[in-house]
Amino acid sequence: MNENANKSIQCCVTSCKHHCSGVDYCSLDKIHVGTHEKNPTQDQCTDCQSFVMKNSCC
Repeated sequence: MNENANKSIQCCVTSCKHHCSGVDYCSLDKIHVGTHEKNPTQDQCTDCQSFVMKNSCC
């Protein structure tokens, strides 16, 4: 999936189906970043809401 690596979106979440194996990039054209906090003050309060769990069986 490296040929689809979007060099503008670095990502190291290998359990995501959009992660490019072998390189730390996302294969999506764009991502949606959101928060689980009412008033986020730290990077830990934000989430990639484009995350999709990789199918581990295939």
